[in-house]
Amino acid sequence: MFNSHETLTRAISGLIFVILLLLGTWYSFDSFFFTFGIFLVLCVFEFCLILGIRPYLYILIAIALYYINAQLDIEYQNTIICILALITSYKAIYYLFNISNNTLKKHNRYIYLMGYLINPFLILPELSKLPNNQFNPYLIIGVFILIWVNDTFAYLVGKNFGKRKLFEKVSPKKTIEGFVGGFGFAIFSSFFIAHFFTFLSTFEWFILSLIVGVFGTLGDLIESKFKRIAGVKDSGKIMPGHGGLLDRLDSFIFVVPYIFIFLKLMLYVS
Repeated sequence: MFNSHETLTRAISGLIFVILLLLGTWYSFDSFFFTFGIFLVLCVFEFCLILGIRPYLYILIAIALYYINAQLDIEYQNTIICILALITSYKAIYYLFNISNNTLKKHNRYIYLMGYLINPFLILPELSKLPNNQFNPYLIIGVFILIWVNDTFAYLVGKNFGKRKLFEKVSPKKTIEGFVGGFGFAIFSSFFIAHFFTFLSTFEWFILSLIVGVFGTLGDLIESKFKRIAGVKDSGKIMPGHGGLLDRLDSFIFVVPYIFIFLKLMLYVS
């Protein structure tokens, strides 16, 4: 049955999140750095609870790493962090498709906490300054637009036309039709984004839409598997009607290392 109060709560909660995200990202580098620092703290808190880890020490470690890494200027430091994040993401993808493995060993919890969650946040400050080594909020905003388009149309197409399950054991509501619909609209929207955000070429925005369509969906599914093993529906309750902050940022967190390494390669070959 349609619940107007729940729908309104969800809409208001989502709108507040989007406004805070866009304003925090757009206003200045300092506001961007602070906004995503807060996001990091909240996501670490939620993820630790999912993993069964006491969060407070790791929140302090995450804050320290986030700040120190932004202050350091060591050649290739963020590229190395990105590669470590990519290695962990491949491990997470293997874990996702290993249907028989529905447990999480203790040492893997800390590997995922660092490589899957914290490392992508560490490279965000440099990512926000690509491709010209100047703060560029529109790159981050453009990536979020691609993710929102992908998620929105995956939901709409899946709800209206979805018949075949994409990965029922992990996320019962996702369908193949929804995945294809979200993926197609993300690609389509990349050409419009390229028209307004001209600091990247149409080809580069097109590739970013492919990254978002594939790895954003994988990031969503991987977080769903973590939650399913923990026996929880949402990562938290900070966003009424939506769940936790990690539920809203799982796709973005997972695509960050892929976008970073792609743009670095584009700069290298240009």
